[in-house]
Amino acid sequence: MTRLLQLVAAGGLFLADLGSAADELYTPKHEAGRCAIRGNCGSKTFFGSQLPCVDNNLAEEPDDKTRKQLTDLCGPKWASGPVCCLPEQLDALKSSLSTANQIISSCPACKDNFYNLFCSFTCSPDQSLFINVTKTLEKNGKTLVTELDQLISKEYGTGFYNSCKDVKFGPTNSKAMDLIGGGAKNYTQMLKFLGQERFGGSPFQINFPTKYEEPGMEARPMAPKKCNDEDPNFRCACIDCPDVCPALPDIEESGLCHVGALPCLSFASIFTYSVLLFTLFVALVGHVAWRKHARRRTERLRLLTDAAPSDDEDEGDLTQNGAMFDRPQKTYIINTWCDSAFSRLGHVAARFPAITIVTCVLFAGILSAGWFHFEIEQDPARLWVSPTSAAAEEKAFFDSNFGPFFRAEKIFLVNDTDSSGPGPVLSYDTLIWWIGVEKRVRELTGPTTKSAFKDICLKPTGDACVVQSVAAYFQDDPDSVDPDGWEATLRKCAASPVECRPEYGQPLESNMILGGYPESGDPATATAMTVTWVVNNYPEGDDLLAKAMDWEEALKNLLLEVQETAKDRGLRLSFSTEISLEQELNKSTNTDAKIIVISYIIMFLYASIALGSTSLSVKDFLRNPAISLVDSKFTLGVAGIVIVLMSITASIGLFSWVGLKATLIIIDVIPFIVLAVGVDNIFLIVHEFERVNISHPDEVVEVRISRALGRMGPSILFSALAETISFALGAFVGMPAVRNFAIYAAGAVFINAILQVTMFISVLTLNQLRVEDSRADCFPCIQVKSARVHLSSGNGGVGSRFQEAPEESLLQQFIRKSYAPRLLGKKVKAAVVVIFLGFFAAGIALIPEIELGLDQRVAIPDDSYLIPYFNDLYDYFDAGPPVYFVTREFNGTDRKHQQQVCARYTTCQQLSLTNVLEQERKRAEVSYISSPTASWIDDFFQWLNPDNEQCCVENRRPCFAKRDPAWNITMSGMPEGDEFVHYLNKFLTSPTNDDCPLGGLASYGSAVVVDSERDTIPASHFRTSHSPLRSQEDFIKAYASARRIANDVSASTGLEIFPYSIFYIFFDQYSTIVSLTATLLCSAVAIIFVVAAVLLGSVLTAGVVALTVVMVIVDIIGAMAVMGVSLNAVSLVNLIICVGIAVEFCAHIARAFMFPSRTFMERAKNRFRGRDARAWTALANVGGSVFSGITVTKLLGVFVLGFTRSKIFEIYYFRVWLALVVFAASHALVFLPVALSLLGGEGYIDPESDGLEEDLASRRYRALLPEDTDSEDEY
Repeated sequence: MTRLLQLVAAGGLFLADLGSAADELYTPKHEAGRCAIRGNCGSKTFFGSQLPCVDNNLAEEPDDKTRKQLTDLCGPKWASGPVCCLPEQLDALKSSLSTANQIISSCPACKDNFYNLFCSFTCSPDQSLFINVTKTLEKNGKTLVTELDQLISKEYGTGFYNSCKDVKFGPTNSKAMDLIGGGAKNYTQMLKFLGQERFGGSPFQINFPTKYEEPGMEARPMAPKKCNDEDPNFRCACIDCPDVCPALPDIEESGLCHVGALPCLSFASIFTYSVLLFTLFVALVGHVAWRKHARRRTERLRLLTDAAPSDDEDEGDLTQNGAMFDRPQKTYIINTWCDSAFSRLGHVAARFPAITIVTCVLFAGILSAGWFHFEIEQDPARLWVSPTSAAAEEKAFFDSNFGPFFRAEKIFLVNDTDSSGPGPVLSYDTLIWWIGVEKRVRELTGPTTKSAFKDICLKPTGDACVVQSVAAYFQDDPDSVDPDGWEATLRKCAASPVECRPEYGQPLESNMILGGYPESGDPATATAMTVTWVVNNYPEGDDLLAKAMDWEEALKNLLLEVQETAKDRGLRLSFSTEISLEQELNKSTNTDAKIIVISYIIMFLYASIALGSTSLSVKDFLRNPAISLVDSKFTLGVAGIVIVLMSITASIGLFSWVGLKATLIIIDVIPFIVLAVGVDNIFLIVHEFERVNISHPDEVVEVRISRALGRMGPSILFSALAETISFALGAFVGMPAVRNFAIYAAGAVFINAILQVTMFISVLTLNQLRVEDSRADCFPCIQVKSARVHLSSGNGGVGSRFQEAPEESLLQQFIRKSYAPRLLGKKVKAAVVVIFLGFFAAGIALIPEIELGLDQRVAIPDDSYLIPYFNDLYDYFDAGPPVYFVTREFNGTDRKHQQQVCARYTTCQQLSLTNVLEQERKRAEVSYISSPTASWIDDFFQWLNPDNEQCCVENRRPCFAKRDPAWNITMSGMPEGDEFVHYLNKFLTSPTNDDCPLGGLASYGSAVVVDSERDTIPASHFRTSHSPLRSQEDFIKAYASARRIANDVSASTGLEIFPYSIFYIFFDQYSTIVSLTATLLCSAVAIIFVVAAVLLGSVLTAGVVALTVVMVIVDIIGAMAVMGVSLNAVSLVNLIICVGIAVEFCAHIARAFMFPSRTFMERAKNRFRGRDARAWTALANVGGSVFSGITVTKLLGVFVLGFTRSKIFEIYYFRVWLALVVFAASHALVFLPVALSLLGGEGYIDPESDGLEEDLASRRYRALLPEDTDSEDEY
């Protein structure tokens, strides 16, 4: 880069502008054909540059050699006429322009204007008309020019500046104006920079006055070339001239429909609910008015209907209960089949309990043997992205061709610990201390492999490691830090990074190492600095990867120590190594495991204890405490829980056999699902069996068991089938985390259902035999004789104990006497519909507010050292991640395909890859592309330019010096075929140095894969970078934008192009997660509807169940928006769980409604008729089991999760599961009975309640129950 600065000095030597008044002594004559300066007369000092001589004589014809030299350098327009320059001036001019040519040659207009200015200043025969010497120096008998004025028209100056202001210098991705014009913002600043006398600049002063009164002088009439010139030979490429860029189509963002400030979906939901609410209000007002009008006419009939039956009447007379008038009269053949099948299954399991239990244990044991093949997948890239997805394939392609993306070790040093506010992070003492820290890092070695940083670091130029640090501005040397001048050095390097390059040679922009100060502010006031050590990455299993990770472990320990030192200095240090995130995630998992285990233990204990209290009343306990030892069902509860665990282990073992890896989500979540389903089914079976014991006390245990399972089996089948199929839908998802979870969950639920209707039935049989033999729970070998005396009522028999029904639990009494009657009142039903539809509408309205993403800060413990690092990364790092646009099987040897990707040549396609990327960079707010593109093909062709004499050299001469056709910007002289491959290989191995900054080794050595045998480019990439990404939304939109750009270019060029950045594989899921979520949930609801319609025999009831499930899910989604739970793979898994659990809440109530128990329906209040009576029956029959079996169990488990230290569990599990339990329970126990009473289908006869025998058993059951004393309030 040193020669780039020499160009400025050369420019100062040959360029002049508008100046002060003329001095007749030095340029007395101003006329055409007369010179002002000519030749070189010496220098001011021994090491100074040559100064021109004062010469006001006539221009002279040059000799042939000089003429050829002039035309070769300045063009054919100098082929005739006198000139005012000598050969030594042309030699100096050529040397200077050769360096400038590497910077601006990509834009022919800028180059022509630049060359024209220099050539005219040096050789024009009319110099005296626009150049006036004002100061001289006499030395060695010669008059040296020390100051002059040059006139340049505003038109030419403006045109010259405009043609060059947007030209890019490829290797450094910077603007050429920063090098040739000092970062000038207009043409006068540019010329002032070139004319200012200074070391490294112009050797004499050149003034550029805008007004000049000297007679006979005027600016030379030169017309500047425009970057979008009409002449295609001078027209610049899009990357250097925005005026020639094609207009890209506007981007229409989806999902932006709004009505005022509200999204359209939210507006539609609110509006629809408001209309329905108003309609309901009008209908209620009309109904009340009509009811008052009709009350008198119907009073007598209503009183007759509500009259209480006489105790003397036959209990079998239907006039006792109005509800029995509407008792279902039809049978449903599928239900009858299911009832019969489960009755037979129950009888077999009860008849042969030992065989059944042993068979089930063997079955589960064989499946569980798959645990020997059990593996947990922890690699996020293989968890969240399908191995067959585009993102996974693209990552594999990138890694195999260009190597795995490098490993970054990064720190932030911030001065924000003072209570008065943030302050400058840098000071002399801080710089000296930090340079010492970096020295310790360089000397650090891994504890195991003893590898040092130099052994594993990235070395793009061959020797020096890449360390991006402010210390590089001071050569990593504390002696270079001036106590008084360090701020000036910092400002100079930040303004011109090319002058303060680090050891590895690439300029280091200030935004890469400093943060917390305005873009145009003083870098010395930055409140934060960041340092990055770049380490090579390697494939899994490579020994070098182990060395890198070993060194990173040592670095982590060192930085933890430096953190404490920084605190003592009043600073705060945050950091991350490449191994940090995985370690912290595992730490979070270990912490969560304890909470999860405690949660499950509490649910297990509750289920065991609650199950034991189903037949044990306080009254019996007080009469004879010994009875509790017999009636307790703790062992039965434990057995039920063991069956749940067996189903989980069997499912995991089964799919481990087939090589399906488990995930932490599976281990954490599946017990929650199976426990919810399993415990509820256990409660239902036990409760129904207790009722059968009362109604059929004289039958043997096997028959009673078969009756209980015959009634509850179809209900269990309904819920298990709906849940299994719903979960199994996830198996069709490509995302492994979701797919594997769905398969494991479906297997566990299905196996659990099988074990419950077989093994649990056998255990229940043995338990009942124990009870009837008065043996103690948990110690069945011990017979409790005192309990036997009480139960036998003194006659020594056990049959008499069943003549007295056990007391109902307080919960059952509350539901039967108070809750169900009040819920089914007309006014209450109207309120329930209004309230629940309101929640539903609110949930729909909140759907657009759901955000996408999973912040890494959520996935790690709250006390992790990575939390401050991620905060600082978003707050202070003002650079985005690199992004590569990768070509596959690019035939670069063909001119057509070269033109599809290049940008700096006139025949490049307007919508070529690099041109499109340049245009997208100019709308970074939507494209998220912020840096110019590093185009290897453009710089390769520039490297071939014979004017760059130190670049491509063969046989001691420029490669294309005598080429026909010559190298030119129309690409007609560019290589093709074998020649292209030959020179490309030379370019990729050409060193990048001051003599040839365009050398491709450092910038593109690993960016292009060449297949010399097939003469093609199997893989190459074009590098740019994203704008700073500070949120999950930014990352998602950046990925979507890059994908859009690549697809558009591929469509327009026919090339195969894809974008790649290190974070893309983690955000690929968000391109489809919304549609995937909608598809899975809708498919699950559709499956539930079909299963319900088939097993319940009613489309109406199936529709009500499906609607209830939809309302639960929508309400949960709305709660997610309110509680800040974003949509990602974790929450998608939870939503699938929610569908399954919601079905479990609803299935048993729906079936009890469709097949009402005669025993319960005969106890319905006389005011209930038809659907109301069946809804009351359903609640009274299974409502208590649903509440105690699922709701309370889940609430206890979820409550414990609230104490987790992990944000991911607190947000994605505790919050979502709490919403699930609340909404599912409220909908199942409140909304569903109301909806069924309003819209439910026609019921069917329950086979277990049909026939004379069942009628007599029902009478016996009702006779043993205490009479109701609750009132019959109107509704």
